[in-house]
Amino acid sequence: MVRKRPSIYIYTNNANKELLQEISAGIEEEGIFFEIREREETKLQLLTYGAAADSMLGSGIGILGLEAAFQIKGLDKGNYVFYYKNPKKTEGRNLGMNAARAVKKQPFKE
Repeated sequence: MVRKRPSIYIYTNNANKELLQEISAGIEEEGIFFEIREREETKLQLLTYGAAADSMLGSGIGILGLEAAFQIKGLDKGNYVFYYKNPKKTEGRNLGMNAARAVKKQPFKE
């Protein structure tokens, strides 16, 4: 029997590889599982909203090119907890860490 493990979902469309790597590293540092799925949606709000809605943990990240956002299940589409356009490396890593910290109910990193 195959069981899904609780994970943060990362939905991407043409994601910048370095940005995706930094976000993934941030989540890993916090010790939470994540799954990356390439999607056909061309709007960041649909990627992010879908990732949060589909995740058992209620935490989702959307990446569209060099834009990235984090959303929690239950928030309206486009109502991001964090949003970055062309983020620095540290901002990408913090986005991943903060998505994981939301799951663990810990304070966000600046």
